[in-house]
Amino acid sequence: MTVIGNKAVVLFQGDSITDCGRNREVGSSLGTGYANLIASEFGFKYPEKNVTFLNRGISGNRVVDLEGRWQEDCLDLKPTMVSIYIGINDTWRKYDSNNPTSAESYYEGYRRLIINTKESLDASLILIEPFVLPVPEDRRGWREDLDPKITAVRSLAEEFKTLYVPLDGLFAAASMSTGVAYWAGDGVHPSPAGHGLIADAWLRAVGAKG
Repeated sequence: MTVIGNKAVVLFQGDSITDCGRNREVGSSLGTGYANLIASEFGFKYPEKNVTFLNRGISGNRVVDLEGRWQEDCLDLKPTMVSIYIGINDTWRKYDSNNPTSAESYYEGYRRLIINTKESLDASLILIEPFVLPVPEDRRGWREDLDPKITAVRSLAEEFKTLYVPLDGLFAAASMSTGVAYWAGDGVHPSPAGHGLIADAWLRAVGAKG
């Protein structure tokens, strides 16, 4: 039985992987990625629940960006479930812009988001860990920066007893039989199949799939 109740408002928050081309001028736009796939499958399977899905992912965002817009793009929307997927840009900016985010800063900012949400809303949380795949080859070097951030998200999920999607491990396992580029051609942005993997894992985490 899914944990998403009748007339729930589910908010997806994150970066480009969540954004995925949504129309920022249309509040109901979900983009073409995993958020849209989740809404499509859940809405088909549970029409009686009449759940509303919202997407406020913004390409390029890091934890600090979520903090800056959390009031307007989360709390003011009064969601009953908040799905947070953030972190790859906190790593990426170290390598392309020499603008790193330490694991400690990432953890502390993420934790503030969670506390702010819990203090302001009666909402459940689902955390999605960031992932990276080794394509192109330089992505392998990102693991030293990303792995502590993945550990931070896992620690937060444990501390606050949230739902959790262990995405990095799921992508690694899926890549064994196909090669990594099948799931994300640049190691970061999922292919259509990659978005399908995220949607499937998310729906399983909320009990909407067997």
